[in-house]
Amino acid sequence: MGIGNQSTAVFVLVGLTQQPELLLPLFLLFLGIYVVTVVGNLGMILLITVSPLLHTPMYYFLRSLSFVDLCYSTVITPKMLVNFLGKKNLIFYSECLAQLFFFVIFVVAEGYLLTAMAYDRYVAICRPLMYNVIMSSRLCSLLVLVSFILGLLSAIAHTSAMMKLSFCKSHIISHYFCDVLPLLNLSCSNTSLNELLLFIIGGINTLVPTLAVAISYIFIFRNILRIRSSEGRVKAFGTCSSHLMAVGIFFGSITFMYFKPSSSNTLEQEKVSSVFYTTVIPLLNPLIYSLRNKDVKKALSRFLLGR
Repeated sequence: MGIGNQSTAVFVLVGLTQQPELLLPLFLLFLGIYVVTVVGNLGMILLITVSPLLHTPMYYFLRSLSFVDLCYSTVITPKMLVNFLGKKNLIFYSECLAQLFFFVIFVVAEGYLLTAMAYDRYVAICRPLMYNVIMSSRLCSLLVLVSFILGLLSAIAHTSAMMKLSFCKSHIISHYFCDVLPLLNLSCSNTSLNELLLFIIGGINTLVPTLAVAISYIFIFRNILRIRSSEGRVKAFGTCSSHLMAVGIFFGSITFMYFKPSSSNTLEQEKVSSVFYTTVIPLLNPLIYSLRNKDVKKALSRFLLGR
C-alpha cells in the first residue's frame, strides 16, 4: 500500500483475547481499573493543588506524574474498552499513529519525571540545608519541561519513521493498541531504521534514567547508613521508599517488555506484560504515594474536614 493511500487505511486490533466468554468480564475489570486510575490521579492533582502542606518540589513532581499517568492511561484504555464490546475492533491509520504518538510522549515523560523525583530525594537527604536553594521553582519547572520535550522528540522520531512505511502484508494488529513492535511486524517496507530508532531511543530513554536513579540512590543509601539513630534511618528511608517502589515497577516492566530476546515470550505473554505498564502502573502510582505517605494522608484529612 502506498503512502498516499495509507491515510484512509483501517487496521483491526485483535485485542487481549478472542475468547467471547472473557470479553465482558475483562471489560468490567478494565473499566474498574480505569475509573480508579482517573479518580486516583485526578484526586492527587486536586489535593496537591489545593493543599498548602503539599506545595513542595516533591509534590510538584508528583502532580506532574499523576497528570502523565492519567494521560497515557487515557490514550490506551478507552479504546481497549470499546474493543471488548465491539465486533470489528477497527482503528483508522491516522488514529493508530496518533495513539502511538501520544503514548510515546507520556511514557517517556514518565521515566524522566521519576528521574527528576530521584534527584529531588537526593538533594533532600544528602544536601538538606541547601534543599530550598537547589530545588527552586525554576529548576522544578525546567525538569518537568525537559521531560515532556524529550517525550515529544521521541514521539516525533518514532511516528515520522512509521509514516514512511507501507503496510501491505496485513492490517490485523495482534495487540490491543498501536505499539511500535506490532506495527513493524505488519510492514512490507524495510524497517531497519525503525528498529534502529527503537534500539537507540528506547535504550537512551531507559538507560539514562535508570543510571541516574541508581546513582542518586547510591548516594542516598550511603547517607542514610551514616545516620546514627535507627529512628532517623527509618524516617529518611521512608521519604524515598514510595518513589523507589514506583521506579522499580515502571523501569522493570519497560525493560522486560522491550529489551528481552524476541523469542523468549509468546504474543499472549507480551500482551499481558504490556497491560502491566499501560494500565496497572497508572493505577498503582497514586495508591503507592497516598497509602505510604503521611503528608498526603494529613492533607487529605484536612481537605475532607475542611480545615
